[in-house]
Amino acid sequence: MKILVTGGAGFIGSAVVRHIIRNTTDEVVNVDKLTYAGNLESLPDEVSTNSRYAFEQVDICDRLALDRVFDSHRPDAVMHLAAESHVDRSIDGPAAFIETNIVGTYTLLEAARNYWNQLSEERKESFRFHHISTDEVYGDLEGTDDLFTEATPYAPSSPYSASKASSDHLVRSWLRTYGLPTIVTNCSNNYGPYHFPEKLIPLMILNAMEGKSLPVYGDGMQIRDWLFVEDHARALYKVVTEGTVGETYNIGGHNEKANIEVVKTICGLLEELVPNKPEGVTKYEDLIAYVKDRPGHDVRYAIDAAKIERELGWKPEETFESGIRKTVEWYLSNQKWWNRVLDGSYSLERLGTQG
Repeated sequence: MKILVTGGAGFIGSAVVRHIIRNTTDEVVNVDKLTYAGNLESLPDEVSTNSRYAFEQVDICDRLALDRVFDSHRPDAVMHLAAESHVDRSIDGPAAFIETNIVGTYTLLEAARNYWNQLSEERKESFRFHHISTDEVYGDLEGTDDLFTEATPYAPSSPYSASKASSDHLVRSWLRTYGLPTIVTNCSNNYGPYHFPEKLIPLMILNAMEGKSLPVYGDGMQIRDWLFVEDHARALYKVVTEGTVGETYNIGGHNEKANIEVVKTICGLLEELVPNKPEGVTKYEDLIAYVKDRPGHDVRYAIDAAKIERELGWKPEETFESGIRKTVEWYLSNQKWWNRVLDGSYSLERLGTQG
C-alpha cells in the first residue's frame, strides 16, 4: 500500500510517517509545504532515507503540483493532515487558516477526485481519503460528565476550529456528491515528542528549563483530553486501513486534565529530572504566571472514543502520567532539535536549499 500523507513534516503528520515506516511495509509520500511548523528534522535518518519514503515539497493549494504528485506516485490512500492549527495564531491572523484549511482541503479533494476517477474499478473501490480533524469543531462542553460523540453538533469557537469544521463539511460532501470514498477523524489535544514549542506542553517544559515565566491563561481550569501523539498515529493508521467509508471516528486519550494541572505535573517532573534549576529559581512552580484569558477560550473538551475501540479495536496505550514523563524526558534528551527550532536555524537552512 502507498499512502500520501499531507503535512508529514508537522507534529502529528511526522508521527504518522514514522509509524508507517517503522511498523508496516507500506510506502509513504510526504507532501508538505514546509511552513514554520514543518520540520524535516522530525523524521530521523532511518525514516527519511528509507526506500519506502518519498518527499514532495508542495503546497496543497497548488492544484498543478498536486496533480503531478498523484500522477507520479499513484497512491492507494490519502491521509490529510496538512493544516494551520494554532488557535492563538488564528485569532491574530485568520487568513492563513482560511487559505490552508478550507481552500487547501478543497484543492486536495479535487485533485484526489480527478485521480480517483481514472483508477480501475478495483482500485477505486479500495481507495481511501482520510481527513484528520479536531474535537474543537464541536465547541466546548459545560457539564462535567458530557462527552463529544460522533453525532455532536458542530459549534466552533475560533477561526481555527471554524476553518476545520468547514473542511470536515467539504470532505463529507465530496463523498455524498461525487462518491469519493472519505473517512473523517476528530481527535483531542495531542502531545509528545517533536511538538512545536509554541504549544502548551513543550512551551512549559522549555520555559521552565530556562527560568522563564510559565504563562497560564485565566485561572488555568480549562479542561482538555490529552492524547499521546504515537497513540494517535496508531489510531489513524487503523482508520485508513480498516475504517468504514463515510464514517467518523473520534479519537481521544481518556485523559481529562485542567491546564494548570498539566503545568504543575510538568513542574513536578522537572523537580525530579532537573533538580539543578536555573539561577534564581527555588521551585519550578514559582514560575507560573496567570495571564489574561484569550478571546473565545473553550472551557472543556472531552471525547467519547468508544466507537473506534468497539469497531476497530483501538485504545490508547499511554496514560497521561506515562506519556507526559516520556515527553519531558524526550525534550531533555533532544536539545539539538528544539534549539534549532527556537533559533530558527532549521528554517533558515531549509530556505537556503530552495535557492
